[in-house]
Amino acid sequence: MQSGSINVQTENIFPIIKKFLYSDHEIFLRELVSNAVDASQKVKTLKHVGELKTDPSKLKVEVLLDKDAGTLTVRDNGIGMTAEEVDKYINQIAFSGAEEFVNKYKDSDAKNAIIGHFGLGFYSAFMVAAKVEIITRSQKPNSTAVRWECDGSPNYTMEETSKKAKGTDIVLHIAEDSKEFLEEERISGILNKYCKFMPVPVIFGTRTEQYDDPSGEKDEDGNVNQLSREVPAQVNNPEPAWTKAPVDLKDEDYEEFYRELYPMNFEDPLFHIHLNVDYPFNLTGILFFPKLKQNMELQRNKIHLYSNQVFITDNVENIVPDFLTLLHGVIDSPDIPLNVSRSYLQEDSNVKKISSHISKKVADKLKSMFNNEREDFESKWDSLKVFIEYGMLTDEKFFDRSLKFLLFKDTEGRYETLEELKASIGETQKDKNDKIVVLYTSDAEGQHDRIRKARERGYKVLQLEGPLVSHLTSRLEQHDSELQFKRVDADTLEKLIEKDEELPSLLSKEQEEKLQPVIEEIVGKEKYDVSFAPMSQDEQPMVITQSEFMRRMKEQQAVGGGGFTMFGEMPEKYNLVVNSNHPLVERVADKSEDDQKAMVKQLADLARLNNGLLKGEELSKFVERSVEMLSSK
Repeated sequence: MQSGSINVQTENIFPIIKKFLYSDHEIFLRELVSNAVDASQKVKTLKHVGELKTDPSKLKVEVLLDKDAGTLTVRDNGIGMTAEEVDKYINQIAFSGAEEFVNKYKDSDAKNAIIGHFGLGFYSAFMVAAKVEIITRSQKPNSTAVRWECDGSPNYTMEETSKKAKGTDIVLHIAEDSKEFLEEERISGILNKYCKFMPVPVIFGTRTEQYDDPSGEKDEDGNVNQLSREVPAQVNNPEPAWTKAPVDLKDEDYEEFYRELYPMNFEDPLFHIHLNVDYPFNLTGILFFPKLKQNMELQRNKIHLYSNQVFITDNVENIVPDFLTLLHGVIDSPDIPLNVSRSYLQEDSNVKKISSHISKKVADKLKSMFNNEREDFESKWDSLKVFIEYGMLTDEKFFDRSLKFLLFKDTEGRYETLEELKASIGETQKDKNDKIVVLYTSDAEGQHDRIRKARERGYKVLQLEGPLVSHLTSRLEQHDSELQFKRVDADTLEKLIEKDEELPSLLSKEQEEKLQPVIEEIVGKEKYDVSFAPMSQDEQPMVITQSEFMRRMKEQQAVGGGGFTMFGEMPEKYNLVVNSNHPLVERVADKSEDDQKAMVKQLADLARLNNGLLKGEELSKFVERSVEMLSSK
């Protein structure tokens, strides 16, 4: 028997591993199964170069739970180790077996298939184990099995033992404070999370299998009787869709894979993008476009990061642009640099390259759909637009690319690109400063009256809804100085598109000056700026509008990025414009002060009601007052 001290820089290595190296103790199982998979992958490599005769089709990793004995075992029939290799790879922590193996076989497929055979990953076992045993036998001819044991101190023992099968068993004697890892459900959950797509079959527990009665006896319907038996259960899919060539997959294969990733998501995605890059970095994966909602309450943990089919994290914010975290799917790259525990992303130029490449691939896919399947693209627009708008606001290159397929839907349901929109508006909606005024509604039902009047004048009104509209319209105005976006209720129709035209006023200046303080007293000067303007007589007697600038600031404040001045939050302020060309306003001006107040109150409340500003007690009183007025007639 050999005994000694593990060659480490400090005798406190195990407490460091247990407390600081790994962010989550359950990671130990991922590390051990990954090591077992690596040992199996090495067999495939050596078989490929003619150094082994083992049948790679029989490779597997087994996870065995013995609650009575208090052990959890990870078993593989992979490359195994000699006593010298155990001493080299286990007793000398600083040495990486994977690094040596890759260097030796750097011209073969092994380079991208090795995650890190033993080394610090193995020592994660001591986060949950009071004692760890390694029982291993190398695939090398005439090899002798070795048993290694350590209780979590720097001291170990190693001796020859008997082991019929070649490969490695890692036996964890679970510590008292980690008994949760002796529960079948807990282990099953960890394997499903981290090992779901590892490239070698992973076996845990059993499943019930139906089979034909070997006696051939039949039931009353003439069918062979079915018997059942317990068989080992495979918990992973070694060949997930992203590892295959797109040409070998059909739409139903992608749909099946999506359901495999998200079994509780009952809505099918809109479409997908298959990533497959081998230069200047290795990257594979499949990204799915979900049906996004308009409220921006979006989950950002739906893209899973893998490294050679080993799950790393669902936090990919540093790997893909922010707006792409709204997608679902898988990214797999051995070139993404991770720290020693594989839990955190490290800064690296490859990360930026990968992020930029994915953004371009997404834009290319959207452009291709728009160019080749425009009708289908338009049908998906309502689900896509939040994603595209968010991308345009957060990624400058994506903004430039998206201008080619950004769509605007008008109130009649027609879709146009920005260039098409400008061409269709033409001179109709140009103001006296030669700017193209793009009218839009954020609430077609609530702003119905304003939309109707705009369309009666031949104006096009767009439907721009959602939390990002104010940001997007500002960004588009910066991009194209010819454009000026205005919401249909931002001002009176006569001012929305300012032309050199004058309408008559039925009020004199003196009448306006006398009427203004009466109106201000009724509506409140602190919330409404009262002004007089001659409008067409089909316009309301009083019209409430809000400054486009003020409203945008308030909306941007609601989703972040504006709305505050040096004095604090911007106040809620509206314009109340009195139509001095309306006969009813002329009648108000001729009334006594008391009658003026009653009529002003009713007209102002009508304007507020038309803008959704009359609520609660004030609305109840307005209804009662209206009933009284009708009853007195």
